[in-house]
Amino acid sequence: MTDYILALDQGTTSSRAIVFDRQGQVRARAQKEFRQIFPQPGWVEHDALEIWSTQSGVMQEALSSAGIRASDLAAIGITNQRETVVVWDRRTGQPIHHAIVWQDRRTAAFCDELAAAGHTELFRRKTGLVLDAYFSGTKVRWLLDHVPGARARAEAGELCFGTVDSWLVYQLTGGQLHVTDASNASRTLLYDIHTGGWDDELLAVLDVPRAILPEVRSSSEVYGTTSPGLLGAQVPIAGIAGDQQAATFGQVCVDVGMAKNTYGTGCFMLLNTGTEAVESQHRLLTTVAWQRDAQRTYALEGGVFVGGAVVQWLRDGLGIIRSSADVEALAASVPDTGGVVLVPAFVGLGAPYWDPYARGTVVGLTRGTTAAHLARAALESVAFQSAELLEAMQQDVRRSGTAVSEVRVDGGGSVNDAMMQFQADILGVPVVRPQVTETTALGAAFLAGRAVDFWADDAELRSLWRVDQRFEPRLGADERAARLGTWKRAVERSRDWARPDHEGALSV
Repeated sequence: MTDYILALDQGTTSSRAIVFDRQGQVRARAQKEFRQIFPQPGWVEHDALEIWSTQSGVMQEALSSAGIRASDLAAIGITNQRETVVVWDRRTGQPIHHAIVWQDRRTAAFCDELAAAGHTELFRRKTGLVLDAYFSGTKVRWLLDHVPGARARAEAGELCFGTVDSWLVYQLTGGQLHVTDASNASRTLLYDIHTGGWDDELLAVLDVPRAILPEVRSSSEVYGTTSPGLLGAQVPIAGIAGDQQAATFGQVCVDVGMAKNTYGTGCFMLLNTGTEAVESQHRLLTTVAWQRDAQRTYALEGGVFVGGAVVQWLRDGLGIIRSSADVEALAASVPDTGGVVLVPAFVGLGAPYWDPYARGTVVGLTRGTTAAHLARAALESVAFQSAELLEAMQQDVRRSGTAVSEVRVDGGGSVNDAMMQFQADILGVPVVRPQVTETTALGAAFLAGRAVDFWADDAELRSLWRVDQRFEPRLGADERAARLGTWKRAVERSRDWARPDHEGALSV
């Protein structure tokens, strides 16, 4: 009897593996951080081989911790940091360069060139995305242009491009599969979300050869099995979704109008719009949430580039806390921020600004400012950024009569009660935290489990989702508006700060 699903959750700062049982409960988990590589300001890279070694290591560790064998698994589901680009040799499996991470800004100047050439509307119309260095397409172009011989090898079919899901599947299957799913494909600037395929016009504009691309598959189907010698049993790989889409599915936001917010390295809000790809009037993204049985479900998305990463900065950059868990007590030791506002635009600003040249800013400092005030301002910055996303979403869907009645939350930051209460206060709608906050991994497990009939239908998934705590808003409308107004003043002071040089590096 196969009573478990293994979810591989490959994130920006760590690789994780979680074993779920039939009740959707965590039976075991394992996690390992890996290096963050910063070759120069605004550039962020990962070692793709290290990603695989940490992911394969925690996979084995989670099975051992659960006291089960691979033969006890019904399927494996994969969720991953999105937009991060790996290019590798199709025959040897060796990457040709470090992975270029979604946070990386090296192609910001190229995106400006594309916009100046009049391509903004083309990309918006076909991909639902804005022209920004965040997405994969310009990163692929950079690798092909800057790694010696890469372009010729790509055109000859010798190289594979993939987001991290593709890289993991390639490794899990011993190089037998080069695939991705529709949710990850929709983040590349190369995929038409309306037709459901790679688009020749987009490929031509970005000068990316079709021969390098993976096959696009559903988010919930059996793609293949793990290679025979990897786990001791051949396990079906049956679910793939980008981390934020997986979290939306793990929160069982399967109905139109349901929204979730994930607090991870970044902070991402998605609103299910069903089979309609809603065009945002407020610079949100229109994205594929998932594809099942050849039907695509769409979502509006807003992304905060620096969410939980601001706490890591307090820990590693400033040294004012010893562990990330210490931030809640430090922030709670003062009643407010003392007038301090922190805008963590360390790698630019995402929606609704899309300003790659914004940089981190702290305003309101006085001689009375303490580490506690800064910690509290850091936590509040995450909530303020999320509030701007919800405000834009509500305006976009209002014309269709859709209203957001609550926001389901997950991810590491969601366990912080004080921050979740402030989030509800500043959103103006209830914030609901489920009992299982590992919803990114759970979404990958749900997608894989549905593909192999481990769970019968969406109704069964709904029954497995249970509330842990509900945070009701307590701020009045006037005070909420005043707080948001102060935040927006601070954001304006962070904007358009860095400038690209002719090589794409950023400087003041």
